[in-house]
Amino acid sequence: MEKVNDKLETIFTMQKALNDDIVARRGLEGISDEVWIQRQMLAMLSEMAEVLDEVNFKWWKNPKPVDHDALCEELVDVLHFYISMCLRAGMDADDLFRRYLAKNEENFRRQQGLSNKKGYDPSECGDASK
Repeated sequence: MEKVNDKLETIFTMQKALNDDIVARRGLEGISDEVWIQRQMLAMLSEMAEVLDEVNFKWWKNPKPVDHDALCEELVDVLHFYISMCLRAGMDADDLFRRYLAKNEENFRRQQGLSNKKGYDPSECGDASK
């Protein structure tokens, strides 16, 4: 059976090609996965700060209209670094998808009070409005 062009797999393939090009062009061979992920995380945090700048998080300033194109660009930048970290951690698109499905199911179980993880049972939740 022929595999359908999977969008997530395409993103992983394209990010790997970009990473390989950057490593070769910038002479970054030999950097450990640990250091690479640390650098990627710092870069992603920087991009996340740019996302915040696009959505008027500074309550002490006059709000400006949200530039949705700029916001989406910053979110794509975050995705670049996130996928890069997944690749360095040895994950591919299928692995990320499988792990996402399992975690999503567990997150629903937590919200429904059906998880063994403590602190999520809604019946134990106080009323925040009081």
